[in-house]
Amino acid sequence: MADDDSAYTDFLDKANQDTGASAQVSSASGGGKSAGIRTVDTDVPAHLKGVDVYYVSDADEPFEPVSLKWEGDSVPGEDEFKSLLNAKGDISTLSTKEFDPKGEYKDVLGAVEKVGSDGEVKIYRIETSGTRVEYWVVGYDKKGGRVVGLRAKAVES
Repeated sequence: MADDDSAYTDFLDKANQDTGASAQVSSASGGGKSAGIRTVDTDVPAHLKGVDVYYVSDADEPFEPVSLKWEGDSVPGEDEFKSLLNAKGDISTLSTKEFDPKGEYKDVLGAVEKVGSDGEVKIYRIETSGTRVEYWVVGYDKKGGRVVGLRAKAVES
């Protein structure tokens, strides 16, 4: 019986050894950081830090504040935004209705509208891997020369 316990313990120890596979999965899936996508390189407006809303998907992730220097004179277009973020995946622009058909994210849209200079809000959807996407709700802060807003990660299966 003692040999069985010892063999079982050895089996469990071997099964629980770190193979390094978790690091490969994490980097391949965009875990932790979103595959090199930049989110902050300048001050974040205080109003955005107080938003406590989760994007409902298979992952239910919180919206996080974003603030990036931008030398344009309005919210960037898709290609400019992709370049600004250093994003690799496909990017598309969504209407407010497409992004929020049930009115669940009024606080998110309102917060971004409030910090932008002209009230213009753009919503981008960026595919980071097969089922992982990010939603960026952004506006342009003319005084600060920056794109500001909120981002949420999502898993769509």
